[in-house]
Order: sequence, then structure tokens, then C-alpha cells
Amino acid sequence: MSGPVVTSTKRNRLVVFSGGSATNSIVDVFNELLHPGEGVWRQNGNGNGGVELQRLSYIIGISDNGGSTSEILRVFGGPGIGDVRSRLIRLVPEPIGTSEEGSVKSAIKHLLNYRLPADEDLAKEEWLSIVEGTHLKWKKIPSDKRELLRSFLVHLHSEILKRARPPISTFNFHSASIGNLFLTSARLFFGSFESAIYLFRSITGVPENVQVVPAINSMFAHHIAAGLADGTVIVGQNQISHPSDLKAAGLLPSSENIYSTVPSGAATPITPFGFTGNQSRLHPVLSWPTPVLGQGVGTESEGSDDEGEGDGVEDANLPGSHPSLKSRNIVFEKDNEPELGSRVERIWYINPYGQEIRPPANPKVLGALGEAGAVVFSIGSLYTSIIPCLILRGIGHALSSPHIPIKILILNGSLDRETGPVTGNPQVDFSASDFVRAIVRACVDSQSKSRLKGAFSPSGSPHPAIHTPQGNMFIPPGEYVKYVTHVVFLEGKGAPKVDVEELGGWGVTAVKVEGQSFVGKKGVYYEVGRLKEALRGIIEKKV
Repeated sequence: MSGPVVTSTKRNRLVVFSGGSATNSIVDVFNELLHPGEGVWRQNGNGNGGVELQRLSYIIGISDNGGSTSEILRVFGGPGIGDVRSRLIRLVPEPIGTSEEGSVKSAIKHLLNYRLPADEDLAKEEWLSIVEGTHLKWKKIPSDKRELLRSFLVHLHSEILKRARPPISTFNFHSASIGNLFLTSARLFFGSFESAIYLFRSITGVPENVQVVPAINSMFAHHIAAGLADGTVIVGQNQISHPSDLKAAGLLPSSENIYSTVPSGAATPITPFGFTGNQSRLHPVLSWPTPVLGQGVGTESEGSDDEGEGDGVEDANLPGSHPSLKSRNIVFEKDNEPELGSRVERIWYINPYGQEIRPPANPKVLGALGEAGAVVFSIGSLYTSIIPCLILRGIGHALSSPHIPIKILILNGSLDRETGPVTGNPQVDFSASDFVRAIVRACVDSQSKSRLKGAFSPSGSPHPAIHTPQGNMFIPPGEYVKYVTHVVFLEGKGAPKVDVEELGGWGVTAVKVEGQSFVGKKGVYYEVGRLKEALRGIIEKKV
């Protein structure tokens, strides 16, 4: 006979860290995990428990600087909004039946989800017809709603004309998303990204119990850089994940490693291969060293502003901005991107000049974690979607709370450029254990200032380490479960290797899900029904 039930009405939120397109394919899974009514945490006398979740928050990064977003950033600045818009559109309910209201919301969704043609001239022509209200996408939208939406697009068009400096700089409408342009206009009009999101969701009918929360609440762009194990530094999310122009990638060869000089008082320097000078190569340091504040990661030499794309262009980029952050990344390759030369070791935020900054998390993200009964690290780009959310100040401390009982990593069904290089040898390639280490490293990095005192292990310790300006902070594997309690994974050709025994030794439970493969596509894919049952089993404490 079970003991008394203890309830709390606070921990009823599911928090999902994700990017854009990958997680869009499993959004229905998370929506269906929510229970109607008052979500509660239940604990019975035998120590088994479960969580009933009523509310859902998606945490989305804003460091995207590729595709049509890159042109918005170049002309207007501001946060990368592509993934936020993508999730909002995905959350718009499908109309039930043939009601007029459902038909109107569907038409608005199709308008805001529409992309202009890839041809620049045709794209501009279509944009003008949308602004003028003559485009076919307006046909099923009543005049009151049409004029509301159109007024924001007209406002943006006016701002585009103000910022044009022909013939050197004009806005390129190539493949521009109407939803991105609408969000940008609303952000400029309100002076608030969050207000723009509120307007978007109000117009489209996104459910009240589901939030889309930008990881950083800002009107400014926030870019990231990646340090590789061989000493290379890549600047800008697009160049890390889907490079559009290798010349503009901001690559630093090992011979130009800016970390060859260590700040006064720092521990033994990390070599370009990612190992400390006084450690055996059998014990790698698991993250990239932190640059000296004020020291940039750019490749520009003196006078470099005299050459290159953007020379003499007056746009939203500050004079002297890193060249990779000024480039147009409208066109990029997403299927056959070149492999990285070595593994990504660390991600950090940079200002326009390439210097490291440590921005705080959006208070609404911390508020959501304060109400979380379960957290999910979803599928997608590990180092450009998930990690940029986790390294923000405050996130690691909030996630480590024992009051969040369930923290699930949904493992990708294949490896990509960010988790490469891929050799085909599962003993060498990025594994489930590496995914967990990367998440733990990011969470601890976000709270390194509060964890420095007494957190260092002796030289030669076999434990993984987080490098800080003050030294190497070693994290015993027994602490990993503070950040990841479960790993949901697929098996099949191309899927990351999962060492169930190693994960179990860390206190992390591995849960296998049967997946599906498709001809012509790499890796394995989650089947929505099976993934939902696996997550439900974990959340209801059946696994």
C-alpha cells in the first residue's frame, strides 16, 4: 500500500532547450506530454514519483547569423530571430473543421511562413506586392487583419529605404522570410523583442500554456565563436555549422593561436591540441581556454578595413567589427558541409570585435527553470543551438537544482559537422558520453565564477576539466547527473555510439527507442509515437 501523496503546484513546467528545424519535427511529442488541469508533482511513500506537466517553455538561442537572418542583422542589427519565428509558426494550431476563424488563421500562418524567391529581383518584386497588399497571400485574410499585418510590413519597408545606401548597400530580399521581416518590424516599432513575440503569437493563436523564450532578452546581436582542439577558432554560428564562404569563416590556424599567451596567474597553458602541458595526453582537457578579456579572436591586421566586402558600407555593423560577422551568409550549404579539422572544444559569446563576453540568461528562462518539473535537451545542433543557451550566466546553477528531478538528453540520430570529424569508427567518433560531457562542461562554464574556490583537482587527475582564466576546474563524473539524468537514444547506422555501462556509472539512465531510417538520408530518425512513450515513461517515473 502506498504512502501519502505530497503535492506541489509549482513544478509543472516542461522546459525544452532546442534550435529550430530539427526539433520542429517532434514538437507534437512535447505538446502531448502536457496534462490538462493543474499540473503537480506527486511523490508516494515508496519513493517512486512522477511529474504531471501543464505548461511548456521552449528556450531558443539568438546567435543565428545565417540565411535571410544575416541580411536582417547586417541592415538592422538585433538578435537572430530565425529559430524563434520557426518555432512560433510550428506551434500555430491546425484549423479544426471548416470554420471561418480557422481558415483566417491558416492564411495568416501561410503568409508569415512564406519565403520570397531565391532570385533577388523576383524577391524584391514579390515583396513590393506584399507591402502594397496585392499579393495572392492576402486573398483569404480579412481587411481588418490584413491592414494590421500590412502596417508592420510597410513600417519595415520604410526603415529599409532609410538605411539604403545605393549602389553600395541595399537590402537583399533573396529567400527572405515574411515572418522574420514581420518580427523585425514589430521589434523595431516596440523597441522590444519580447513584445514582438507576444504580438506574433497573439495574431497566430499560439496556445497560452506554451512559451517561446529567447535565451537572451536583447535588442542587440549576440554572436558566438568556437575553439577547436587543434587551436583553430571559428567566428560566427553560420561558419561553425553551415559555412557559406570559407574565406569569410574567420578561421585561425594553429600557428596563429591567440591563446599562446596566458594571462598572469593562470594555470598551465593549454596547447593547440587541447591538453595541458603538465598532463598526460591520456587525460584531455575537455574545453577551450578562455581568452583574455579585451583580446579579440579576429584575423584582421592593421589596415584590414581598407579591403574586403563591406568596405565603405554604412550598415548596422560597428566600425572594426570582425569580418566574419559583417559578411552576407544568405546562401549556405546544409547537406554537404566540409568536415571540421578537429573537434569543437568550447563555445563562447563574442562582441562585434571578437572579444569574449559573458551575457546573462533571459530572466524568463531562469523563471521557467524555477518552475520546471522536467528539462529536455532536444535534438538538433549541439554546439550552435543547445550549448549557446547553456553557457549563459545563471543557467548552470538553475539546471543543477535538485528540485528539477528529470533532465533528459534526446540524442541525435546522426553526427554532423559540429560533432565531427566523422571517421566511421564508433570507437573514435563523437559518442553519447561526449554529448553529456559537452552539456556538463557548458553548464559548469556558465557558473565558473561561483565554482572556482576549492574546485580544482591535482595535476594529473583523470577527471574532465573546465578551463577558466584562473585555472583548470575538474568535474568528477559523479556530478554529471546534476545536469543530465537520462539519455534517450536510437541505434542504427550512423547513430552515435552509446556506452550504457559508462553512462550508468555516472548515474545517467540510457533509454533506447526504436527508430526508422530513410533511403538517401543519413542516420536514424525518431518515430513520434515511440519517442512520446519513452519520454512519458521517464517523466512518470516508469524508467
